[in-house]
Amino acid sequence: MRNSLFLFLGGAVLALNGMALTPDALMCGLLDKPGLVAMTDAAPGLSWCFAEECLPGDYQTAYQVQVATSTERFKTDIPDLWDSGKVVSGQSLHVAYAGLPLPGGVQVFWRVRVWDRKGNPGAWAQAVAFLTADKPGADTALRYPQAEEHVRPVRVVTNTQGRVFVDFGRAAFGWVELLPPSTMPYGGPFLLHLGEKAEGNAVDTQPGGTIRYAKVRGALTRPGIYRVPLAADARNTGGAAVRLPKELGVVMPFRYVEVEECPYPVTADTIRQIAVHYPFDMKASAFVSSDATLDRVYAFCKYSVKATSFAGVYVDGDRERIPYEADAYINQLCHYGTDREYTLARYSHEYLMEKPTWPTEWKQHSVMMAWTDWMYTGDTKSLARCYDALKSKKALEFCAREKDGLLVTGGPDAPMAGGLRDITDWPVGERDGFDFKKVNAVVNAFYCLNLRQMAEMAAALGKTGDAEAYRSKAEAASKAFHALFFDAARGCYVDGEGSAHASLHANMLPLAFGLVPEPERGRVAAFVASRGMACSVYGAQYLLEALFAAGLEDEALELMTRDEVRGWVNMMRAGSTVTLEAWDSRFKPNLDWNHAWGAAPANILPRYVLGVRPYTPGFGKILIRPQPGTLEAVQGIVPTIRGPVSVGVRQKAGKFYKLAIEIPVNTTARVELPPPAGEGTALTLDGKEARAAMENGRLVLDDLASGKHTVAWQAEGEACGSNSVSGFRAICGGGWRAWVPFF
Repeated sequence: MRNSLFLFLGGAVLALNGMALTPDALMCGLLDKPGLVAMTDAAPGLSWCFAEECLPGDYQTAYQVQVATSTERFKTDIPDLWDSGKVVSGQSLHVAYAGLPLPGGVQVFWRVRVWDRKGNPGAWAQAVAFLTADKPGADTALRYPQAEEHVRPVRVVTNTQGRVFVDFGRAAFGWVELLPPSTMPYGGPFLLHLGEKAEGNAVDTQPGGTIRYAKVRGALTRPGIYRVPLAADARNTGGAAVRLPKELGVVMPFRYVEVEECPYPVTADTIRQIAVHYPFDMKASAFVSSDATLDRVYAFCKYSVKATSFAGVYVDGDRERIPYEADAYINQLCHYGTDREYTLARYSHEYLMEKPTWPTEWKQHSVMMAWTDWMYTGDTKSLARCYDALKSKKALEFCAREKDGLLVTGGPDAPMAGGLRDITDWPVGERDGFDFKKVNAVVNAFYCLNLRQMAEMAAALGKTGDAEAYRSKAEAASKAFHALFFDAARGCYVDGEGSAHASLHANMLPLAFGLVPEPERGRVAAFVASRGMACSVYGAQYLLEALFAAGLEDEALELMTRDEVRGWVNMMRAGSTVTLEAWDSRFKPNLDWNHAWGAAPANILPRYVLGVRPYTPGFGKILIRPQPGTLEAVQGIVPTIRGPVSVGVRQKAGKFYKLAIEIPVNTTARVELPPPAGEGTALTLDGKEARAAMENGRLVLDDLASGKHTVAWQAEGEACGSNSVSGFRAICGGGWRAWVPFF
């Protein structure tokens, strides 16, 4: 063990020796897995986080990047491609390569070191490599090849029919491999049943809808690994469906295998599932709370993001395997909330820019995907590539009428080929009776949001004229939206111009998007809450956002945990381990059991319950605004491009509140929390009394530096640090940093 000097501060032990800033988790063009894909960009952006052993409040003041064709060059400190020298800058994301032209088709190595806030240089990061394309040139959206994971059975039993029933624990896209023992004296036929759904200890051979089942016959002729061949589905391997790489062959989603016939005894050692998915770090995020059902919902939705990534682009499920913008947007948010991975979302977004789908609102989601990509990565390259098409095709300004700037669109019966058929929600029965009009509240709520987002993106690209024009249009459209659709007598928005019907959708979207004037927010929020889950699994994304935006956390949490047909508990009770296309087969008889657009809690819980969102692009400043409602405890890790953010809340209504956070190096945080229960209750920050501004009913502590912080208040006589909360389970490990329980 190295000699160290320790400082005791606020109960924490800090090692001062060897704590200079050391870059970690290096990325090249958003790729952090070297050697899997060739870099097309001639000037890729280089990014880094920092190793965990850093002094509180430390930050980067300068950097030096070296790039070479061999690591031997680093030993002599003479890189042959680029040496930036010491650059006085805090930039640690997307530092553009500026050396000699990158050679084509080779492996290139790079490393970086930084200077801390006191001007002390740290150690060089471990050198990492990236492949270059044969002819590096313009940047493109890159993606990794799919990964293959060997999954061992969790249960193998013999059922009443004398067949071996194999349960792999969770459904995955892939295939089965038989592993006959080397002692198998001869071959013979096999007959297997694969499926997503079981009936007792047997595969359900008539599962209904598009829940998958396959019966496979074949023969083994010799020992050795044998891949059980699957028949291709005509619909999801033709037409507009995404084709898988030929080397992957045919895959299907399944959890169970029932072995009717096999020439050798099947055990947990002689059969396995090969699960295909995009590279995914399940340890990059975590969530536990005092509500075991909520924790189950989180794990269910998080796994759904991984399992449905099999196609290398966000698709809508196994029935079609087609990307759709709204599906992809929810998938993007969920992926960002559960893994530090940005390439699949960007690839999917740009794929859909080239291959748009038919609904009006889905095109509007492309603007939302572009904005979210920029906010979570801080990188404008994709934005610059897509901006002109976003402006001319996706923002739908060409549909705006002159008198008030609101959109006039085609309704639900417009030709699909025109790309402007309004959808509101899907399936049709999930629209809460929405009354379609040519000027409707759903399309125009998205439009108002898009205009704000276009203004911000234009400003980021230096298009000041466009930015000002979009800001002006956004303000005018928002005012016109409220003037046209709001029914003051009822305190809610009607569905469209000339309509008297008020649906959940016409109200949850303006509430979620910040379009409701403050004096009316309470009434609109009450209307939204009164409608319950009167929407699809897609609509649930915006319903939950609206409830959190209105401060109705408990109503949102109840919807996520309730044991009713319209809920995630019902999906799990049905037997699925991946979120469904619809709440239940009664709402969509042909539903499939592998639709990530039903996984909204995987992004809602990190973004709202833990409260971690980018306050500025690339998490230059992090918003930490936990909204745990009346949960007694919640704790989790949220990945960001700058490193993991740890958040934990312990509370007892009116008695005490304790927030513990860890902020990554080289960023700051804006922390918002509920005010103390009564007059004269002191707020403390890291054990010392603190002052905080009050904004919109919450206390605000701004510009908190990196490191661990504890913010607390407690009523007189209460013990804030008690361990008495029942049902709370600490996170054991997870992410890049082991979680240190703080309760």
